[in-house]
Amino acid sequence: MLAAARQSAGLTVAQLSAITRIREAIILAIERDDLSKFEGDFYIRGHVRALAKAVGLDPDEVVHLYDQQHGGAPPPIRAAAVFQADRTTNLGERRGPSWTMALGVAVAVVVVFGVVRVMGGESDHVRTAGGSNPAGSSVPPNSPFTEEPRRSPAKSKAKAIAKEDLVVVKVKAKRASYLNVNDAKGKKMFAGTLQAGRSSTWRTATRMNLVIADGGAVSLQVNGKNLGPAGPSGEMVKRSFGPAKPRAR
Repeated sequence: MLAAARQSAGLTVAQLSAITRIREAIILAIERDDLSKFEGDFYIRGHVRALAKAVGLDPDEVVHLYDQQHGGAPPPIRAAAVFQADRTTNLGERRGPSWTMALGVAVAVVVVFGVVRVMGGESDHVRTAGGSNPAGSSVPPNSPFTEEPRRSPAKSKAKAIAKEDLVVVKVKAKRASYLNVNDAKGKKMFAGTLQAGRSSTWRTATRMNLVIADGGAVSLQVNGKNLGPAGPSGEMVKRSFGPAKPRAR
């Protein structure tokens, strides 16, 4: 199933290995259901989940199918099996209350109470000083009028800069093709197969990086400008776009 999904997405084993960072030998072994090279079921399930996500399948459904074909999901580890509580209690060795600890607690309570009283007194003093303006006071008629400071245009300028730094990429698929879309920090925005006739739009700041399995299968529109096909048909293409209007290929 994974091999068919990979081929449907237009990916080779080498391309899928570059996307998922899983070795080609492991990918081929999983596609052939040859699991003798793996030491633990945990690692196999992790690889199956990553490969399913990369070729556009539902990772949970594929892992569930794998569990059904290989004896079911591994049993959960019970906490009681790992941590054994020591239930032996010798009632005859109970000790009386520690007077030293009780005295320490009492001293701590007194100290905390004193700190609260001091801080409360300082707060009342500050509040009284700040509210000392007598009721009914008004500004003298001859006092100079002071204008309120105008708001700095920094916020509006920041909004304009943010809008100028925005990258908008629209991808339309003539044929089904696998896409991998990341922002400037490497955060994944999309990874999967864009079906024929479908289109998707992504927005991010500063820069957007795309990996397209079949460059001729999709056309690009960046910042409102049509660029045409992303690349030659059947070839994997890597494109990167910034906020400035891009040039056509």
